[in-house]
Amino acid sequence: MKKAIGWIVLILVIFYIGTSPGPAAEMARSIGDGIAEAFRGIGTFFHDLAT
Repeated sequence: MKKAIGWIVLILVIFYIGTSPGPAAEMARSIGDGIAEAFRGIGTFFHDLAT
């Protein structure tokens, strides 16, 4: 059952990207920015910890 739900979600994501590439790209950019900001914060923490 878990595998089937995974495939359905993947198909829906591909369908969304195919039918709405602009909003999908903006969403991917936002997620990437969030991840980059999190790593930047971790880097700042360890830099401040080391100094």
